[in-house]
Amino acid sequence: MRLTRFSIASSLILSFGLSGTAHAESDERDSSIVVTSLRTPVEQARVSTSVTVLDEAEIRLQQPIALTDLLLRTPGISLTRNGGYGTTTSLRIRGADSGQTVMVIDGMRLSDPSATSGGYGFSNLLIDDIEHVEILRGPQSILWGSDAIGGVVSVTTRKAQKPLEGSFAVEAGTHDTVNAQAGIGGTGALVDWRISGSTFSTTGISARNNGTEPDGYRRSAANGRVTFKLTPDLSLDLRGYWSDARNDFDGFSGDSPSYGLTTEWSAYAGVNFTVLGGRFTNRLAVMQTETDRENFDPSRSVRPLDFDAHGRVRRFEYQGTLNLSDAVQAVFGAEREEQRMTSASPSDSAAPYVLLPNRAHTNSIYGELRVTPLTGLTLNGGARYDHQSRFGGNTVFSAGAAYTPNDGTTVLRASYDEGFKAPSLFQMFSEFGDAALKPERAQGWEAGIEQRLGTALHASATWFHRDTNNLIDFAFCPTSGTLPAECFVPGTPTTRFGYYANVRKSRAQGVELAANARVGVFFAEGNYSWVSAEDRSTGSADFDRQLARVPRHLANVTAGVDLPQGLKASVAARYSGATFDRAGSATVLSDYWLIDLRAQWRVIDGLTLQGRVENLADKHYQTARGYGSLGRTVYLGLRSRF
Repeated sequence: MRLTRFSIASSLILSFGLSGTAHAESDERDSSIVVTSLRTPVEQARVSTSVTVLDEAEIRLQQPIALTDLLLRTPGISLTRNGGYGTTTSLRIRGADSGQTVMVIDGMRLSDPSATSGGYGFSNLLIDDIEHVEILRGPQSILWGSDAIGGVVSVTTRKAQKPLEGSFAVEAGTHDTVNAQAGIGGTGALVDWRISGSTFSTTGISARNNGTEPDGYRRSAANGRVTFKLTPDLSLDLRGYWSDARNDFDGFSGDSPSYGLTTEWSAYAGVNFTVLGGRFTNRLAVMQTETDRENFDPSRSVRPLDFDAHGRVRRFEYQGTLNLSDAVQAVFGAEREEQRMTSASPSDSAAPYVLLPNRAHTNSIYGELRVTPLTGLTLNGGARYDHQSRFGGNTVFSAGAAYTPNDGTTVLRASYDEGFKAPSLFQMFSEFGDAALKPERAQGWEAGIEQRLGTALHASATWFHRDTNNLIDFAFCPTSGTLPAECFVPGTPTTRFGYYANVRKSRAQGVELAANARVGVFFAEGNYSWVSAEDRSTGSADFDRQLARVPRHLANVTAGVDLPQGLKASVAARYSGATFDRAGSATVLSDYWLIDLRAQWRVIDGLTLQGRVENLADKHYQTARGYGSLGRTVYLGLRSRF
């Protein structure tokens, strides 16, 4: 069965890739595209690692609600969600755990130190005002530090292009869903600015697949950015992001009146200045991100608040970019990150409710050199040193090369990268924590090729390999006999049923194929990923077994028509292979295909009518055992930019 599905997926990708059909709006793969997730602009043909760049046209064509809806259509990415929108969401790049991905919006790194893994939870990030997305795959800790083992997702919101402009989008659909967004901004000789806001609400579906009542979700959000151009060589950037959400969720046995409240905000202030005739660019910045999460159980008469957590990250950054010549560029910097977590989750409703703070800070320096010794050949290499207040020092390295003999028509890439993830504050200081945990470490390499045949066809293939050691997992205590010291809450005689420990290793390797093409008004694009992500922990019962909730096979195919009258219509198919539900469990979650229909019509310049049907066949599937998923849904809306 696996071989058959592998063959089907491969055949679909190859048929689209070799038929000479492609998506006109997939020019994000053009060699002239500039990649910004490397913390400085770099032409894509000079980048040695895999990166997917999605522009505004591609984003609007897919009509996603959540950012994860968009990311799932790109190579090597899988998703687990415990129900409908707003429920716990885990994103995996090339099989890496969800906490091993760095999330960046407008240069602000988002994370939650009070979360179990300390990373970012993707459940409350919708498309909103986003116009540009980059997915940088593989270990990327040289520039981004801790957590960048799987990769980096960097999004940029809209920037004003006119002295005064605005936009809006509104849609409604199944489950009483309403999604609306509006923004306004302008650009001038002294100030560039834009602010936007959005609201989303849905009655949703039951989070548990055996539930009988829907679990709703509502969210409000806003973001803004302003740049003051003080002199030609000096500017001040102010940026902000805020969201406030409420989601209903179920208990393990089914329906529950429980709900959660989550508030997130980030603020950034940076000064940019250039010297040496513009060849030396500098940035000094301070930013802060805060996340507040509360869970309520109205069925509890004594204390309905049964979980409370607050996470805060404060960062101080300096970055310099020195262009010694057209062939030599150096990026270097220094950072300080201060994390703080407070949380409480008493099992006894009458127990004292105390929020205890825990802290850690990290000081870092990094540098990367990019040189072009020969026409078409770019070499890069870098190093980073971090010193964390809890576990000490850590050093990572990277090196790579990109070569194009024909100005981007053919590009060959190869890279070696390292990554690490510091233990989260929760893993160190919760009642199940261990302050002596070591950081997770990863070493990875990849090699790839991409080929373009004029504007009609573009295809790429990448092989990747990553080994990760010291993975932190939950270790259960024995139920009989003498308990080891780790089975007591540190500093107390209180026993616990488990604790976090460095007990695992994993190996991920695989291939990512992608193609897009166009013939006349017809276009098609697709990708296929084979991800072998296995447990390599010596003595583990899961040794050599695929990691839980990581599909071995992933595929996406889209085909459609783009008429000069302003009508675009497409059919999209997404395949996710079978997975194990949990480590140590034989339960298998079945594979599935999902089919979507999308259309948009430019009524007049600046006004577009759009609609889509998702999960056309009303397929029932699970990404986590026992949790429901959205069936067939229909949406209709308008969007405008003026």
